[in-house]
Amino acid sequence: MSTPEADGFVFTSESVTGGHPDKMADQISDTILDAALGQDPGSRVAVETLLTTGLIVIAGELTTKAVLDYAGLARDCVRDIGYVGGEFGFDADAVGVLVALDKQSPDIARGVDASRETRTIRQDDPYDQVGAGDQGMMFGYATNETPELMPMPITLAHRLARRLTEVRATGLVPYLRPDGKTQVTVRYDSGGRPVRVEKLLISAQHAEGAEDKLPDALWEHVATQVLPAGLYDPADLRDNFYVNPTGRFVIGGPVGDAGVTGRKIIVDTYGGFARHGGGAFSGKDPSKVDRCAAYAARYVAKNLAAAGLADRVEVQVAYAIGVARPFSLLVDTFGTERVERATIARLVRENFDCAQPRSAITSTFAGRGTAPPPPTVISGAASPSSPGSARTRRRRCGVRPDSSRPGWAQAGTPIWASGRRRGTPGRRCCPGRRPGRPRASQGPARTG
Repeated sequence: MSTPEADGFVFTSESVTGGHPDKMADQISDTILDAALGQDPGSRVAVETLLTTGLIVIAGELTTKAVLDYAGLARDCVRDIGYVGGEFGFDADAVGVLVALDKQSPDIARGVDASRETRTIRQDDPYDQVGAGDQGMMFGYATNETPELMPMPITLAHRLARRLTEVRATGLVPYLRPDGKTQVTVRYDSGGRPVRVEKLLISAQHAEGAEDKLPDALWEHVATQVLPAGLYDPADLRDNFYVNPTGRFVIGGPVGDAGVTGRKIIVDTYGGFARHGGGAFSGKDPSKVDRCAAYAARYVAKNLAAAGLADRVEVQVAYAIGVARPFSLLVDTFGTERVERATIARLVRENFDCAQPRSAITSTFAGRGTAPPPPTVISGAASPSSPGSARTRRRRCGVRPDSSRPGWAQAGTPIWASGRRRGTPGRRCCPGRRPGRPRASQGPARTG
């Protein structure tokens, strides 16, 4: 047992392979989304998928000009994942596909097509014209403990899952099957930095009779190939390496467990290390703030961490359905900031306009399939590696932010109502605290 005290703490995250039933559901939903957007970029898509033995159910709302073969798209996705033939109990060419899709509710569409700002105060700013597709809060997080600016446990769990898929697909470990999960336990020191991998778990679907071969094969071809050498002691970790703890994992995929879209939201984000608003990503078009705002918040957090302004950054943004401008925007650095919190708030206002749905859509979904945008350069901020300004190319996600506009507040002045700046002294967004991390003496930097 570990508690976040003077000697540090341990944290565990998991990942899954593409053959896990929940992740299969995510991929089918996103396959339909991609096909709809490919033919009609203005498609409104909210597709949910359920898989079980011998059956795929596709349900939800979809308004599009695209003509789609839903069953064919689902089968192609399952085939690409690797469930072909009857050997695994789930066959892309034999599974039944039930489609139950309806159009998007006009009550929702009217708020996305014309935001509350456009309908009530006749805003002509193009970034005020698109309303949020739902209410809710979304989070983005970044930490400098890995090159990916992601928490170490989820980063290693993803690397293991990718490698597990690779050794199966290439035939290096020929008796593996598509379903699999990984789990990594990392010890952090008292300063909140990862120091070693303490435990490792891989659950991998396999062919009949391969039970005894798996532990050594997965240690040699998976674990030791992706774990950083300085983060584990081979002899110690080998003793704490678990493979299929029940002793057998032959029945897997949708035959072993039903799969549902959106049931791996923690795997899709930060492995539990940061907060989550509860909304899933897969199967949702860019008007759904569950997806585009979470991406935009991650983009902001990642650039703040990359610029050396803080070791850890979490950004929260909240919306009302049909309203373009966010209810609130919060930046929390957990006491790890290298510059004044007011400076961070100012830099967010000056360099980003990702908080409105259309701006977030433009920055996170424009040019699907193309290279990602270059890192935003935040000028005027001191970097820990250099005494001067952090030098990067400056990029804005839409129109230039203006601190005089509603929706962009000074640090310490939250916005709790759409379209108006209203200070509420003493009220906080419950920023919480991460185990083993110093508590911020003055709280998070609030930008909205």
